[in-house]
Amino acid sequence: MKIAVTGGKGGTGKSTVASSLAMEFAGSKKTMLVDADVECPNDHLLLSVKRKKYCNVYQPIPKWDFSKCTKCGKCASICKQNAIVFVEGKYPAFVKEVCIGCKACMVACPTQAISMSKKQIGTIYIGKNYNIDLITGELKLGELASGEIVAELRKHADEINEKLKQEIVIIDSAAGIGCPVIASLVGTDYIVGVTEPTPSALHDLKRVLYLANHFKIKHGIVINKFDLEKSFCKKIENFAQKNKIPIIGKIPYRKDFIDSMIKMKPVVEINPEYKKVFERIIKQIN
Repeated sequence: MKIAVTGGKGGTGKSTVASSLAMEFAGSKKTMLVDADVECPNDHLLLSVKRKKYCNVYQPIPKWDFSKCTKCGKCASICKQNAIVFVEGKYPAFVKEVCIGCKACMVACPTQAISMSKKQIGTIYIGKNYNIDLITGELKLGELASGEIVAELRKHADEINEKLKQEIVIIDSAAGIGCPVIASLVGTDYIVGVTEPTPSALHDLKRVLYLANHFKIKHGIVINKFDLEKSFCKKIENFAQKNKIPIIGKIPYRKDFIDSMIKMKPVVEINPEYKKVFERIIKQIN
């Protein structure tokens, strides 16, 4: 079973929920946690995992053969990222940090002066602790293609899982609803939407659950910090009731979660009482 943990807004507690669910599942089932927040991965910190490099992730980029180039400028005109700078009468200049590897310039070149090269855009790491196999991706500083990293991360996670035969795969997504999140959600069996009692969190939850409906993936809501603002928590409950979405869990606002991050230990280890909270969530998912 593949479970995605998402929510739209950053800072709602997605990583805490994902790592805690992984802890509970790992007590009885073979479990893998995939940290797909490649711009800011932190599940290895929450679980005190010493990561090991698994592989690099590369992206195609153009390479010019100036002996064939006629200085026509078509490669620059077709580049939507403005990664190719052209001045009439000069050879094109290439800014590889901006390139997203679409290969449009290669297709547009009338003299076939552009071939394919590659650049490293990120790294995939693996590790294990608490009987949880962790695979995590990390975008190289300054690069833009986080969606491609997540797609590669999912592919390598599936390859690793063919050998390990994990029963549960939990995918901790990035914030937002862009390409990295879409790549995290596709092909999952259940989506856990994590929110908090604030207007921005509810707004972003609605956006990400729109994706869940679009992909026709079963989903439920976890309200984190539910006792922080009970009146707004009621608005989330009304939204869920109106749209027939189950609220599968409520997590209180406590200092234990801060201690968990500081001490780099799962919150269920800091305070075993939270085991019941995540056990109830798992029962709702199943």
